[in-house]
Amino acid sequence: MDEFGYLSVILSIILGLSVTQLLQGLSQVINARDRVRIYWPAIGWTLLLLIIDVQAWWAMFGYRNRHAWTFLQFAVLLLETIVLYLLAALSLPTGFGEAAIDLHANYFRHARWFFGSFVSVLVVSLLKDVVFAGSLPGGFNLGFHLFWIAGASVAAVSDAQRFVSQGICLRLCCFFRHLHCRALF
Repeated sequence: MDEFGYLSVILSIILGLSVTQLLQGLSQVINARDRVRIYWPAIGWTLLLLIIDVQAWWAMFGYRNRHAWTFLQFAVLLLETIVLYLLAALSLPTGFGEAAIDLHANYFRHARWFFGSFVSVLVVSLLKDVVFAGSLPGGFNLGFHLFWIAGASVAAVSDAQRFVSQGICLRLCCFFRHLHCRALF
């Protein structure tokens, strides 16, 4: 087994746990639908996180030809996957009992932690570029990160429901645009 094959095992496990957390949350919402007060931004963020997890796993495949690793390089990748898992854990409630579930109340109960963690994963993503490439990403990629950091920072300190609920649509469109641009270049 090569170096990346060895290191990627723990990264894949953590991302797999994150995907499991997201899918389990969605399945619990579906199974308890008669007792769940749906709040679409919570569902939207959960779906977006699912896409982000898959994209992160896919992007890590780009490190497969790297043979010289430092602990700092591995640690920054590990930190990114851990924060993605924590975001997944905050996106939807767990342990659905027999009581009614209010996704709106759950969303705003965790909003500061959720969006604070979102800022963290974006900062770690920028740090990853610094650690691996020696500099911040340029152009569109840096602008994309800063756009998301600004939006998540405002959402972390804001109770404005309109900003949070409409922001998911805008950010989802921007994320797909970013994926499209990365695929072309």
